Amino acid sequence: MKLNTKTKNRLELIGIYTVFAIMAVIIAYPLLWAVGMSLNPGRSMFSASMIPENWSLEHYRWLFFDDPRGRYVTWYKNSLIVAGFTSFFSVIVATFTAYAFSRYKFVGRKNGIFILLVLQMFPILMAMVALYLLLSLVGLLNSLTGLIIIYVGASVPMMTFLVKGYFDTIPKELDEAAKIDGAGHFRIFAQIILPLTKPILAVVALFQFMTPFMDFLLPRIVLRSEDKFTLALGLFNFVSNEFDNNFTRFAAGAILVAIPIALVFLFLQRYLISGLTAGGTKG
Repeated sequence: MKLNTKTKNRLELIGIYTVFAIMAVIIAYPLLWAVGMSLNPGRSMFSASMIPENWSLEHYRWLFFDDPRGRYVTWYKNSLIVAGFTSFFSVIVATFTAYAFSRYKFVGRKNGIFILLVLQMFPILMAMVALYLLLSLVGLLNSLTGLIIIYVGASVPMMTFLVKGYFDTIPKELDEAAKIDGAGHFRIFAQIILPLTKPILAVVALFQFMTPFMDFLLPRIVLRSEDKFTLALGLFNFVSNEFDNNFTRFAAGAILVAIPIALVFLFLQRYLISGLTAGGTKG
């Protein structure tokens, strides 16, 4: 039995909306549970419900005001510091490195690009023993500075290759025209090329800002003192200790993690779509 074009289009549309509905449920269900659990009184996970009958903001208040040690505020501050500096320095390093690979010809250029491609295949955790020993030797173990350095260094291969792909889409005729007008290398980079790369730099900034909020393993290895913990590592203690199973407080703290990420996303959203689509067009 052959279907006409209108019926086929309708079936395709139903299929697309069905997939979207399934994905929405998969994404929304745990989020709604986290929000509902954070509003439940008490600290037990098993007595909590997704839609609490007597909802309360006591857990949010406890995180910021009632905790005698002020741990959550400290962890939040640490995460913002690490995320901000990681994002800032990752953008700078990736931009200069990618510009060099995209615009200049030098000995080892092709091998350097190949090395960047290969390094993307290996997770940073494979080098954690060496990084742990190195941070210990230079006195940066159990410090936010050491953690920032690891994040920035780990971002170089992927982010450089991403930004280079965007630089390659910018016509080199712009550089040549600027040279004819007497512009130097840095002026060409700063006044002509850099303003055109805002979309891809926004992508790098957002990705690197999100990393410290989401990562648990690296802070777990590098940081030792509770006052140096990031949010992911600190919140884990709420549910990991035998006599400290604060699942509702954990849910409240986890919900608040999304606020700075959402703000950065809203601030950069006008650049993100074009940056994500154009970053991988050329390599």
